Amino acid sequence: TVRRFSKAERFNGYRDIFTFEEQGLKYLAFGKAALEAGQTYRADTEQCEAVIVLLKGKATVSTGGKTWNGLGGRRTVFEGKATAVYVPCQSSFVIEAETELEVGICKAKAEKRFEPFVVYPEEVVVHRRGKETWKREVHDIIADNADGRVHRIVLGETFNEPGSWSSYPPHKHDGEHAPEEPDLEEIYYYQVDPEQGFGVQLHYTKDGEIDDAYIVRQGDSFAIDKGYHPVAAAGGYRVYYLWFMAGPTGRTLKPYDDPDHRWLTR
Repeated sequence: TVRRFSKAERFNGYRDIFTFEEQGLKYLAFGKAALEAGQTYRADTEQCEAVIVLLKGKATVSTGGKTWNGLGGRRTVFEGKATAVYVPCQSSFVIEAETELEVGICKAKAEKRFEPFVVYPEEVVVHRRGKETWKREVHDIIADNADGRVHRIVLGETFNEPGSWSSYPPHKHDGEHAPEEPDLEEIYYYQVDPEQGFGVQLHYTKDGEIDDAYIVRQGDSFAIDKGYHPVAAAGGYRVYYLWFMAGPTGRTLKPYDDPDHRWLTR
């Protein structure tokens, strides 16, 4: 069976959460680094472009002969917008923790090599989407602003209000209804405020092959190869997720809404 859901674990250093080999994803992989002040992590991107998203703390990041000091600074993901570093394929990078540090390392298969760059908090594009009980805030980090600067990856952060839904009305982007529906894999990484809370990740296909629900807690992750995937936050708790996508159809995001629930957008 395909392993789509990964529960959080405490660790120091770097850990792969989803790899190409085990998950069945063709385009995406995800890992996380947790470092104490003064610790470093170095790696090669090989056949992937990577985006280093600073979840917590400050770091110095070096790649391609460039070094950026004092990046980040959020104490939690709920305190302000993200800082992220784009690292092209066939490159190496070094992350040095200036404080206690947590970063998500989001990888997408890539053949074209671009220049590394930083997305600063003031460059993050904020969208307020939905209405009623499906209001949420979506932060585009590597989206339209990165056209011509990256190969495949699209990345951002979503913040659900307590008791509210996102990826709602339920949508998908697995190419079933091509050409109007893109074919994009996606990975979610969650956090919760306050962190003892929870949310629910639904996952289904219309033919019933997939019909699942997962309890989402602080630090869990989810890989979406196909199907509809709405998220709900429990009452009293905000749910955050880092999301990123890539696939064979380019970087245009035109999700396909579940026809049964389209009336909600009227």
